[in-house]
Amino acid sequence: MHEDGKYFNCCYIYSMIINNNPFPVLTTERLILRKLDMIDADTLFQLRSNAEVNKYLHRPLPASIEDVKAYIKMIDGLLADSKGVYWVICLKTDNKLIGAICMWNFKPEKDMTELGYELSPEFQGRGLMQEAIEKIIAYGFNDMRLKTITALPSPENERSVALLKHNGFRLDTSYEFVSREDAEDQAVYILTAEGH
Repeated sequence: MHEDGKYFNCCYIYSMIINNNPFPVLTTERLILRKLDMIDADTLFQLRSNAEVNKYLHRPLPASIEDVKAYIKMIDGLLADSKGVYWVICLKTDNKLIGAICMWNFKPEKDMTELGYELSPEFQGRGLMQEAIEKIIAYGFNDMRLKTITALPSPENERSVALLKHNGFRLDTSYEFVSREDAEDQAVYILTAEGH
């Protein structure tokens, strides 16, 4: 297939899957991964303004709940444009946001996306993010037909790096998938469909 045709086909697949109705709610043994909504604004504000959560992330802290509401609208826009998909992580026993996991920075011409995630400190250390990541990886490779998933943690974030390695990600020291310039001071980890 011509590269332009392949690009169109991949975009079509992403658009159909991401924007199918309803939103692709996913479940694990203990979790529900659902769509972000304005009802999550307060708990999302707490998560994104938490010093421990933000320790290794290069992003401005939200100054107000209005900043978070603007962020939610931005996420809705990425979803509508098939440029990203963002799941709220909830316990099955409670619909309250405890974290988030997303696929964004899609590169349809390479069948590639970037994985991002964060979890409230009080829920860390229970294997919950492991459940979420396993589900998202399976969704990415099986449903979205991705070939590569990247993740760019801070090299100092040992827990995040260990989580990625546990799920089969390997360090891309050659910067084959993400350029050194784009990675800045973050490490580049990759997982391919063949290696999964």
